[in-house]
Amino acid sequence: MGALPVFRWRLAPDGYATRRQLRAQGLRPGGQDVAAQLERPRRRRGPLVAYLYRIDLAKPVRPMTGAKGAALAKANTARRICPQCRRDAGYVIPPSLGTCVPCAFPAPSDCPRSV
Repeated sequence: MGALPVFRWRLAPDGYATRRQLRAQGLRPGGQDVAAQLERPRRRRGPLVAYLYRIDLAKPVRPMTGAKGAALAKANTARRICPQCRRDAGYVIPPSLGTCVPCAFPAPSDCPRSV
């Protein structure tokens, strides 16, 4: 593979898009290689890099099937179950806590050290 064309930030020609821009248009890269890259200079570090794909080679996003939708719903439900008390927290449990808020921060009256 040869060297990629490099464009400065906001100066890419028409016909190129990032993954997010493709997704917003209902497209996906579809197996194509990176066609170019954008570089945004920074003062004290290396530049930020964004990879670009050709829009004319992009393919439409695959539609969600019933089985995929069911699997996604099951996975999201599992993220709401507290591993400690086994109850549905009503929200996605933050990975930083690992448990629901009442289990992570019990009330002072429930704490055996407060006696």
